[in-house]
Amino acid sequence: MHHSLNIMLIVLLIILITSCGSQNQESINIDYKLTSTSEILVTSENGDKMAIKDNVKFNNGKAEGNIILIKPDVLKQSIDGIGTSFTEASAFVLAHLDAEKRQEVMRKIFSESGANFSLTRTHIGACDFCVEGKYSYADSKDDKDLQSFSIKPDVDGFSPQKYHGIKDEQYDLLPMIKEALEIKNGQKDNELKIVSSAWTAPWWMKDIEDWYISGSPDNNWQGTGGSLKDEYIPTYADYIVKYLDAYKSKGIKIWGLTPVNEPHGNNGNWESMHFTPESQNEFVKKYLGPKLQASQHGDIKLLIYDQNRPGMEEWTDVIFGDPVTAPYVHGVAVHWYESTFNVYEDVLERVHNKFPDFSIIHTEGCIDDLGKKAPDGILDPVRFQETNWFNNDAFWWNDNATDWAYTATWEGINAEDHPIYTPVHRYARNIIVSLDHWMKGWIDWNIVLDKDGGPNHVGNFCGAPIMIDTKTQNVYYTPIYYVLSQFSRTIRPGDSAVQTEKHLHDLNADAIHTCATINKNNILSVQLLNTTKEPVEYNLQIGKQYASISIPANSVQTVRIKL
Repeated sequence: MHHSLNIMLIVLLIILITSCGSQNQESINIDYKLTSTSEILVTSENGDKMAIKDNVKFNNGKAEGNIILIKPDVLKQSIDGIGTSFTEASAFVLAHLDAEKRQEVMRKIFSESGANFSLTRTHIGACDFCVEGKYSYADSKDDKDLQSFSIKPDVDGFSPQKYHGIKDEQYDLLPMIKEALEIKNGQKDNELKIVSSAWTAPWWMKDIEDWYISGSPDNNWQGTGGSLKDEYIPTYADYIVKYLDAYKSKGIKIWGLTPVNEPHGNNGNWESMHFTPESQNEFVKKYLGPKLQASQHGDIKLLIYDQNRPGMEEWTDVIFGDPVTAPYVHGVAVHWYESTFNVYEDVLERVHNKFPDFSIIHTEGCIDDLGKKAPDGILDPVRFQETNWFNNDAFWWNDNATDWAYTATWEGINAEDHPIYTPVHRYARNIIVSLDHWMKGWIDWNIVLDKDGGPNHVGNFCGAPIMIDTKTQNVYYTPIYYVLSQFSRTIRPGDSAVQTEKHLHDLNADAIHTCATINKNNILSVQLLNTTKEPVEYNLQIGKQYASISIPANSVQTVRIKL
């Protein structure tokens, strides 16, 4: 019996290996009759900003040396888009610009002549990137019927008497979203998906009866955002549906939704609310899922979790694995703050392999703790605090940024996961590797902040693709803006990721990263990141043809080919 079983296993293994080898051979033997690339774009430390470079001819044959192998015949996940986020902080900064200049910035973000971002996120109620924070749409205590519900905080605007320098006191979060939609509706490529996330329920729905409780000696530095009281669990689901109703009444259709941002919490540093995988599963299964299905928002894309990548597997096992909950759920949302370099592609692969019918979407990432003084427990307080990032491209192209856990000695933190990093590399590496491992969409955090990385009502300043000196109206488009634009313009909703392989000689594993997508017009877009300070020569092999290409030092390159 055991002998027969072993023979069967060996036969199955041989079939699998033969199948993979056969597929690989078939991909290489396809004759696409390629003669030349159709477009090459480069953004680099040397000053290129989506610069158009000379096209390169293809040769017949099998390449040698450094090889980037693309298999357009092996289609993977469809793409939902690349994009950024609407926050009250972004709207506040833009309200400091003259109308014409603000519209110019917004066109740079959302129009076909700009970044043309297609996938976005916004917050439901207050988050840390609010001017004063600590608000919801139903702040009246014990208002179980939500009679006080109003999205007025999103349209109130900002008084120039209270906030010096405001040019448009009517501009706010909701007007910012509407302005983006107006730009989109005026062009052919008009898709704009919005994912909404609440940082917390109204304070009175939670067991702490507050927005958050900061860490202090009294609680052994264990801050919290609290959890829903049992009696208000269904009320919170009603609250979310009312938000969707209110935004729809203003002409804004929300595409996706997460039950709460970062359900593990943030140690009570700002607005938050806790769920476990099990409690969120029950919330979705018994309340939010059925209420959404019974509403006018039955087609909304419900994304669970919404925190750092290493934890996603536990959450997907519980929620995707529940046959009653799973039909209500579209996918899982993840962030990147567990490491400054690790993309956790192994976790992405495992989750996809277990649950191939569910989407994985990155909903938040940014250059966090920008310019912050080192707290206690940091071994390198000098490097911890960044400087000189505004109007200085060199900051973004070199190892100048740290995150919240750089050289931290706190219990439970592995500082090795949080080294100093190059901002452009962190963005481009994360996007490229994620898309190469089943990620369907990637969303940046605040699109616009002031020159200091704010406003943020708890001082959690961060970098943004666009940073503005609100006193001078000097608008700085950082290298991150151009890298995101290059990706967004060449990776569009509805495109499909395709299989890639790297065969590199005498280069470390982080030197070159690549992914590829193909659109309905059979235009293949290959994205590459060169993290080294030297140009790298490589051969791009597609079927029976290859092109010998050089990617400049410290750059992001997009190679497009019409198949």
